[in-house]
Amino acid sequence: MSDIGNTPTVLVVDDIDMNVMILEEILKDSYNVLTAGNGKEALAVLRKAEVLPKLILLDVLMPEMTGREMFDIMKADEALKRIPVIFITAENDSESELLAAGAVDFINKPFAEEIVKLRVRNQIELKNYSDSLEEMVAEKTAEATSTLDNTLQALANIIEYRNLESGSHVKRTQFFCKALIDYILEADLEYAAELRTMDPDIIVKSMALHDVGKIGIPDKILLKPGRLDPDEFEIMKTHTVVGRNIIEEMMKAVKDKDSIYLKHCRNIAWSHHERFDGKGYPQGLSGLDIPLAARIASLSDVYDALVCARVYKAALPYSDAIGIISEGRGTQFDPVLTDAVMQIQDKFQEISRKNQ
Repeated sequence: MSDIGNTPTVLVVDDIDMNVMILEEILKDSYNVLTAGNGKEALAVLRKAEVLPKLILLDVLMPEMTGREMFDIMKADEALKRIPVIFITAENDSESELLAAGAVDFINKPFAEEIVKLRVRNQIELKNYSDSLEEMVAEKTAEATSTLDNTLQALANIIEYRNLESGSHVKRTQFFCKALIDYILEADLEYAAELRTMDPDIIVKSMALHDVGKIGIPDKILLKPGRLDPDEFEIMKTHTVVGRNIIEEMMKAVKDKDSIYLKHCRNIAWSHHERFDGKGYPQGLSGLDIPLAARIASLSDVYDALVCARVYKAALPYSDAIGIISEGRGTQFDPVLTDAVMQIQDKFQEISRKNQ
């Protein structure tokens, strides 16, 4: 059911009246705001609502029914499980555990108005894109594929802008990915036969969503101008699982669990930080157990991260970057793919220079 007057509805659930009042004041100009004082009351609101909310802001600790208890009930309910939840967290709440459980983000107390607005807006935009996929024609027509391309690219741009990127990171990694795949196919190297069965052009397109899970990473971590501490890094690592969850929700939305496009998106988002030696994350996969698309994505992503400046580091010279890639052969990276990158390193350098 669509939102009244096209204004999105947000449900705020917190047992502290002042918190509810503050959030309602922050959001009222842009959203229809529903409120509840605990999980039990919130479920009653949801079940009698004419319009389901686009998003729920949910406190963790509340009387009668906690936020976690409500969240578990929602996940088991077909009508409610696709409503994204941002947890309202206190200092002692386990943020990484909440993200791993399926929360899309969290907001810390005390509330910062701009942070609340940005995170709510980001998640509602993401929900709108997910919902729009349900309206796509199930048949794999050219028109439907074009619509999916445009939708996923727009979603990728949201992530890049939040990460203080212009969108060029996504484009460069796609170009690196294509150059590597093209070389393997043209030279008929190992993996060429496998790649030909995987619709390699779709692998390149799927690279756009490799970091989609970063929409669930707090700004204070995502944009930190320096090295992350161990706890922050554990939270950053959850972007792979969040990314997988987002793509799987899309697969449900288009009712096509066999979509090769979305399968590549999921495998890349979930596994592009795995290492060939098994020391990566989130699953600790090793060798050929890591999907081939993710192994290709890993090299493309790391090379771009090395040669481009970030909020936490300066850009490295191309020679230093390719040296690091070479040193990772057989440990961080697939040795066959690493050797291929060595052969086309001039092409990688050209791509990087032309797409700053």
